[in-house]
Amino acid sequence: MVCGHDRTGDPAKRRAAGLENRSLGKGRVSLPVVGLGTWRRLEAAAAAGREGELVEAAIAAGVRVIDTSPMYGQAEQLLSDALGGHREQVFVADKVWTASAADGAAQLSRAVNWYGGRVDLMQIHNLVAWQAHLPMLEAARDRGLVGLIGATHYSPAAFAELAEVMRTGRIDAVQVPYNPAHREVERTILPLADDLGLGVLLMRPLGEGQLMRRPPGPADLAPLRPFGVTTWAQALLKWGLSDPRVHVSLTATSQPGRLTENAAAGSPPWFGAQERAHVLRLATAR
Repeated sequence: MVCGHDRTGDPAKRRAAGLENRSLGKGRVSLPVVGLGTWRRLEAAAAAGREGELVEAAIAAGVRVIDTSPMYGQAEQLLSDALGGHREQVFVADKVWTASAADGAAQLSRAVNWYGGRVDLMQIHNLVAWQAHLPMLEAARDRGLVGLIGATHYSPAAFAELAEVMRTGRIDAVQVPYNPAHREVERTILPLADDLGLGVLLMRPLGEGQLMRRPPGPADLAPLRPFGVTTWAQALLKWGLSDPRVHVSLTATSQPGRLTENAAAGSPPWFGAQERAHVLRLATAR
């Protein structure tokens, strides 16, 4: 889990070098640090006839992880259709989201069929019925239908239970919210994941858009330019990724150009303590 803070060289050349890769899930797979979330956004792209373009933009930008869920409307099937011949270039992270073990098995079966016989990371969405779903996912992993197993939750009120699941030793990764306005994972989840060697995916790096409503001006972002940052979204994404305990940050957008722009935050150099404090001040002052 290496995350250096090299500040040398030309920013344009560093961005051209591509996204940094980090090992997710006890070093079993190396992935680019910026991923694509599909909550609401893939359906919005599909409404404009741009879902295929969005996936192609992700691949062109070096983004490999695409996260989805049965909770996200038609996003799973839209992603399957949009992947076309690109399936092997994408690391699909899906979820089970149901209180029924039988329905969970059906959700997994559909996902396996949609994604060419395998789901790279299958997560238990919001810890719903995790005790029932874990044995099914473990059996699927043994059969090669699932690569890694994960668990997610958006609420700090559930982090004690998430920590309990992490300590079972039966999962490979967690997905949690983390941004300058929501730092609760710093208390327990990030240190525990680091101790256990678990992968960490970030949801809501932009605060579900709330941190984007009044972005700082160019003068405020100027100290971050040596780090390749030209937009507030890039600053927020790089803020989370500059914590070496984080492996992938999921940015959600329906706009291919915006995805390409956001992906630029996934290249070094990374923020040090001073730059992270600067972004924190800007975010909490809005």
